[in-house]
This record gives sequence, structure tokens and C-alpha cells, in this order.
Amino acid sequence: MSLLEVKNLCVSFPTEDGVVEAVRNVSFSVDRGDVLGIVGESGSGKSVTSMAVMGLLPRSARITGQVLYDGVDILKLEQKQRGAYRGNRMGMIFQDPMTSLNPVYTIGWQLSEAVRTHNNISKKAAKARAVELLALVGIPQSSKRVDAFPHEFSGGMRQRVMIAMAMANNPDLLIADEPTTALDVTVQAQILETLERIQAESGIGIILITHDLGVVAGMSDRMLVMYAGSVVEDGTVDEIFYEPRMPYTAGLLGAIPRAGAAGRLNQIKGTTPSLINLKPGCKFSGRCPLVVDVCQQTEPELVPTDQPAHLARCHRTKDLIGVDASAMFLQETAG
Repeated sequence: MSLLEVKNLCVSFPTEDGVVEAVRNVSFSVDRGDVLGIVGESGSGKSVTSMAVMGLLPRSARITGQVLYDGVDILKLEQKQRGAYRGNRMGMIFQDPMTSLNPVYTIGWQLSEAVRTHNNISKKAAKARAVELLALVGIPQSSKRVDAFPHEFSGGMRQRVMIAMAMANNPDLLIADEPTTALDVTVQAQILETLERIQAESGIGIILITHDLGVVAGMSDRMLVMYAGSVVEDGTVDEIFYEPRMPYTAGLLGAIPRAGAAGRLNQIKGTTPSLINLKPGCKFSGRCPLVVDVCQQTEPELVPTDQPAHLARCHRTKDLIGVDASAMFLQETAG
């Protein structure tokens, strides 16, 4: 049994203009010790998926499907029961540490609260745990810095605090939602090294949500590619990076700058479709250089490719075998 198994998760939001289908039939699993990367453009449904798993979506959200944690469907639990999982057995690192931390309380107070919420211990013991957590994530002089306020920390240090807070109760699963956003390259590497070290030492499962394919390549075992609210490719990192079977994935890979490469970067023309009143057919068809009539009429299923454990949502997966699909986007934009 997997630690976390998400089955046919759908999330929609009613608006004045219509229903926003933010997540559509997303399925995946994560076990202890696994690192699953989820990539895609902004608006692809990555963060909404993670918030649905954590139970942090507003009441207006309509959620269907299953989120099984150690076999228990936490979507069916009462809010108080779900709270026993959130922050305790599942931790989350949010995108912006400055808005996630309260500016009027010390770092130590906030970490202590995260500990005391799920454990019946004294304030003194909770503060001692806060000092341990700061040391765990590599903050020097943790016994002194525990009394500092968020504005006294740099962006990278605040993100380390968020990692410490997510690890406060020794969770089995950690969801990292864009953990390196707005950080410079050197600090990004330090944050990822911290996550890798914690994962190696504790054996936790990690869901790494990002738009940076380089981050996924360096840390993940498997990866999902999401587009317009659904999974369009699912496989090992090597399979997807070297043998993509969905043109959207190929376009993303082709847009990565390469050292020593000259000329224009590849780009995917157009923009992601509106998630309100989605049109029939493949949601990528309006941007795809391989589009044919069936693509615009019928949305493809997520099915095995030439590699059984590698899934893709495309009518033309066989046409991508042995083809540098990213080059098609370069030809498309050069004309």
C-alpha cells in the first residue's frame, strides 16, 4: 500500500462566468522514500492539487475523487479529523515564506506553536524543539536565532524556517510547493540540498511542485507533467526527459537553455486555455505542431506508451518515438 494515493481527483470552483475546472481526474501515488516531481505552467493545477490533498481549499471548492493516506480516504473525514493529518503526518512548504510567516511573532514562537498544536508538551520543551529544527535545516546559532523575527532573516533563511515548520512533527510526507521561487540560484541549490539531506536522513516521501525542470531532474524519481488541470505525462525522470511522448512535454524540454547553444530558444506558441467551459478535444491542440482532426474532437486518455510504466495523454504518442519533438516547436516559431 502506498503512503499517499490520489485517485481521479477533480476540483472545480463556481464563478459568475462559469465553473472553473481547476483539476480534472488527477491520479498518482507516493511512497515513503519517494520523490515525485509535478511540473507545468502556471495555472496547470499543480498547487490546487496539493491544496486539495492538504485540505486547504475554500469551502466553495467542489472536490471529488479519493485521497488515500495509509488507506484512509481523508476527503471523507471531518475537518477536525483531517487536522490530525495536516501538519502532523503531512507537512507543506508554501511558495512565499514572507507571507506564510507572521511578522509580529518570533520564529521560535511560530515553530513552537506548530509543535504544540499536535503534541501535549510544555512551552519550554516546544522551544527546545524549535531550536533543534532550526539546526536541522542548517541555520547557524539556532539557539540565538530562534528569538529573531521573520524580517531579520534573508529569503533563503525564511524558506529554511518553512522547511523546519513542515518537519516540526516528523511527518511521513512533505509537499514542497515551489520551494525555490524568487530565490537566487545559489540559495536555490542550498534549499534543495537541505531537502535532499532531510529526505535521505528521515526517509520521508516528498511531492515537489515546480515549473523548473532542472529542479525535478536533480531530485525526483518520478514526475508528472500537468496541463490545463490534468496529467498529460507520467513516468520516470529519465523516460520523460529522454523519451517524451507528449508534444507539450517536448516543448517544455526544448525551451530549456543549454550551455554553448546558439540561436533562438524554442518556445510553445499561444497560451494555456481558459479552464471555464473547456472545449472538447485535446486541451493542447491549439498550440500543438502535431495536431490532427481527432485531436480537436476527442480528448485522449492517459494510456501506456511503448514503455508500460510511462503514460501519456496524446493521440500521436507512436509518432513521437525516435523523434526530436522539441525541434518541431523551433521550426514552428522560426517561420
